Amino acid sequence: MKALTEAEIRGSFANVSETDLERMTLPGLHEILWDEREFLGWRDVHAIHRGYIVYWQGDRPVGILLKAAGSLTRPGISSMCTLCRTPLPGVQVTLFTAPRAGQAGYDGSTVGTYICADFGCSTLIRKVPPRSELQPDPDAVVALRAAGLSSRLDSFTRNVLR
Repeated sequence: MKALTEAEIRGSFANVSETDLERMTLPGLHEILWDEREFLGWRDVHAIHRGYIVYWQGDRPVGILLKAAGSLTRPGISSMCTLCRTPLPGVQVTLFTAPRAGQAGYDGSTVGTYICADFGCSTLIRKVPPRSELQPDPDAVVALRAAGLSSRLDSFTRNVLR
């Protein structure tokens, strides 16, 4: 992923009110390993149920506001992140809803999906089994997973923005 500036991040959101945009807390951008991620995702430290995802769609950054569900999956139940398709303990996957862009969002229309609660998808897709006869090229496995994650994120975002 190409690095983002604070101005690019704040200017990328289509489903956020001006008030929410002003209150948005950004992560420490200087700490991010941009080459090792497909998107920037973070939870707001001042509003724990609020999350954000920003990624490059072609040559422009696109950002969406997400709201985490208030309830967690029961302990002992497994869940799967829709973006990275990693099965995890249910408490590590959260239902996030995104208000649609424009009037539909103001009218209360939302789109939801299950995503890693900490937005750690980029790290999870890079955990590959050791090289073997069945998996001869770990880099190819990561590239395939990254392409799938990006495609699913793009599909979800298009649904939010229409």
